[in-house]
Order: sequence, then C-alpha cells, then structure tokens
Amino acid sequence: MLRAPSRFVRSWLTAAVVGSVLVGCGSTPDDPTSGKAGPTAKTEVTVEPIRAATELTDANGVKISLEKQPERIVCLFALCDDILTEIGIVPTATNSELLAHPGFLGEDEAKKVDVIPGGFIAPEVEAILSHKPDLVIGLGDTHGKLAPALKGATTFWAMQPETWEDSVGYLRDTAALTGRTAEGEKAERAFRTKLARAEKAPSDKTALIIYGSDENFGVATPEGDVTASLFPEIAEYPWKSRGVEGSYSLEEILAEGVDVLFVETMSFGDADGELSEKLAENPLWSKIPAVENGDVHEVNPEVWAKGRGTRSMGIVLDEATAVLR
Repeated sequence: MLRAPSRFVRSWLTAAVVGSVLVGCGSTPDDPTSGKAGPTAKTEVTVEPIRAATELTDANGVKISLEKQPERIVCLFALCDDILTEIGIVPTATNSELLAHPGFLGEDEAKKVDVIPGGFIAPEVEAILSHKPDLVIGLGDTHGKLAPALKGATTFWAMQPETWEDSVGYLRDTAALTGRTAEGEKAERAFRTKLARAEKAPSDKTALIIYGSDENFGVATPEGDVTASLFPEIAEYPWKSRGVEGSYSLEEILAEGVDVLFVETMSFGDADGELSEKLAENPLWSKIPAVENGDVHEVNPEVWAKGRGTRSMGIVLDEATAVLR
C-alpha cells in the first residue's frame, strides 16, 4: 500500500521542492454512503469597489501601516508575484520562478528581476534589505519568523492563502495599498467571470490533483489548497481534508474511480522523472480509470502548486476545463 504523507510532511515536502507550502494535505474520500455532491454555480461576478488604503491586518494578526504607497516590493513567495503582475507591478526582487512562465513576464523579462538567495525556506535577510524595499510580502507560517529581523528597516506583510477567496482578498488588499484599485478590480472581475463560466457547465467527471516526487505522493484538498478549492465548482472532487494526521493510498484513489488526474511533479535535488511515471511502477496505478483512459495530465507546478493568485488560477481553469469537457 502506498501511503501519502501527513499535512505536516506535505508542507515540508512542497516547501523544499517547489518553494511553496501547500497546506491541507491529509485527505480521505467522501463517505461513499452519502453520495457525491455535484458542483453548483454560485460565484458572484459583480466586483465591489476597491478603496485605497494605508493600513491592514495581516495573517499573523499584525497591523500593517504604510506612510505612502509602496513602490519597491520584494516577494518571498509566488502569490506575491502573481498579484503584482495582475496589477501591473514588477517585483523589485523575488525567490520564485513563476515570473518566467509565458503567462506572466516570460523568461527574458523575468531574468531582469533579481532573485533573493537562500531559497524559499531561508531567504537571506541582508539580501532582502539590500533592495531597500518599501514592503516585503511572505507566507505567514514560513516567513513570519523573518519579521523581527526586518522590523525597522521595512514593512513585512504575512499572507496565508488557503482558498481562492483568500487569494482574491489578498489581491484586493494589495491593490488598495498600492493605489492600483482599478487594476485590482479588473483582475478580480476577469477571474470571477472565468470561474462563473466554468461553473455553468460543470463536468460530470471525477477529478483529483496529486503531487510529489515518488510513491510518497500527496493529494491536494479543497479545504486548504487554493487550486484544489476551485475544483468542487467545476467537477466531482471526492477528497476532503482529514486533518493533520490524515493519510490515503492508491487503493483509495482506485476505489473512487477517478476519471482525470492532474499531477504536479516535484523533485528533490538532482532527482528527475515525472511522478506519474514513478507511480506507474505500482500495478494498482494502471487500474485507475484515469490511467486506463489516458487522462493523466502532468501540469506545471509553478502555476498549479505555487502561483495561487487570480492569474495562476485563470490558467488552471483554462487547462482543467479543456480536459474535463
């Protein structure tokens, strides 16, 4: 039996491999006696006006106050890059690879953005401060520990997205702080419109997102993973979080009759090869309907696992709905 890691292990695995902590990892199929709840269209397309602001409270409960609109912003995780791209701002520096994706700046322009050394887990404080940032944006449960070292020199903003609604909220807050209110409203409206359109024609296929580097795979769950939180609106998604100690197996995936698998391959160091190829070594893999029907899709983890903003989610919706039709 192949067991997936717990929520804690998933957070460590993802951070170490792709520079992102995806929470909500342990999972289990819905109770088969309850039946699968089909998705229903519910996303509101109307966007409330965004008003410029100078203050907010971050994910760690810290009050942030800026004297002026920030111009030099350092991103310590990819949601920041996604949001800034949406509102027409190029980060002063970053430590993700999202900007190189053709849906963002592209490789040539992304090379012009400085990279913070130290990796996702331990970005170097001196390198961050060398850019004289007005604002540093990081993931609360990973980068919050940097706040004391940055205090007095810049402002640190901790984000902690778990659902697509969280990400939209962070887009709105960033647009308010930077004065890019019109741009923020436009980006939110475009995303909501795309999601609402997908909801109107939901697929009757059962879909699942798995991630990892080998047989110790994980399953993304709607309760704590931004990308997975989109799927109950557009397809059957039979997995829910079991909590910190939850685990699951290929046997359980097989039992659910998953029609479409989206696979985020993550690599350790020099490790290579796609996760789907490695799982194919297990005889149970070939019995999953998605595998039998050739509906296993390796996706870009920079966008699917790390981006988590409205632009990334828009790309996910385009790719997912094209497959799920």
